[in-house]
Amino acid sequence: MSETTHDDTVAATAPVSPDEGLTPVELAAKYGLSVSGARPSLAEYVRQLWGRRHFILAFSQAKLTAQYSQAKLGQLWQVATPLLNAAVYFFIFGLLLGANRGIPSDVYVPFLVTGVFVFTFTQSSVLAGVRAISGNLGLVRALHFPRASLPVSFALQQLQQLLASMVVLVVIMLAFGIFPDLSWLLVVPALVLQFVFNTGLALIFARMGSKTPDLAQLMPFVLRTWMYASGVMFSIPAMLEGKDVPGWLADVLQWNPAAIYMDLVRFAMIDDYGSSYLPPHVWAFALGWALLTGVVGFVYFWKAEERYGRG
Repeated sequence: MSETTHDDTVAATAPVSPDEGLTPVELAAKYGLSVSGARPSLAEYVRQLWGRRHFILAFSQAKLTAQYSQAKLGQLWQVATPLLNAAVYFFIFGLLLGANRGIPSDVYVPFLVTGVFVFTFTQSSVLAGVRAISGNLGLVRALHFPRASLPVSFALQQLQQLLASMVVLVVIMLAFGIFPDLSWLLVVPALVLQFVFNTGLALIFARMGSKTPDLAQLMPFVLRTWMYASGVMFSIPAMLEGKDVPGWLADVLQWNPAAIYMDLVRFAMIDDYGSSYLPPHVWAFALGWALLTGVVGFVYFWKAEERYGRG
């Protein structure tokens, strides 16, 4: 007769666990557990993002304040930087290359400064978006919050910077004899649409930049090419006039979103920049670009929500 050990006795008398034989997935479902950091539904993600609206605003203001904290002129560089760029472009393109063709000489400076300020808004939003996740990994890994808060906050920061520049733009307009008119109110919907467009771009490049940090080194070259093709320093219709340019290329140049938003602000603020300078259905294209880029960018970013900050 074999001896019964103490361990065998304990095993025989121990109660059977009610969870015995259940898989990890079944156990999680039984006790209502969920994966930590799992991506919420799109509707829930929007709700969470709205709940962080105060953080988004405060974060953008803090970044804006800290941006030039080490410079003696401080926040004045928000305006000085695009103004200096405009001065360089005026010397090279306006005086040396005669890029002001088709634009009355007395409004070329307001035309140029408007283009520089508006394009810089998009350019800075994209560059900030590329680094939104990769440049804030400590924050992403330490706290749980919807990651879209970061690129949205950076786009909002650039909007605040543009609004400061618009004060200087108004002064320039007045100096060149261009006075406020009801048409100036059109600047508001134009910039709102551009902000939505910029935010969508920032979200797209934030996701791309989170996995490819080298993208931040490439983007300045891409954006510079985009700037030269968007009519910042010249009127696209005037430059295309009399030239044998394929129709599709002319359409691409005139309907590219950067050119559309610049043209809308110029049309609103400069009396001599009439509707003849605008492509057909310009407001429809401005709205379409904003909705398409904003929605696609948001969904594209949300799809990778649970992968941000992981090695």
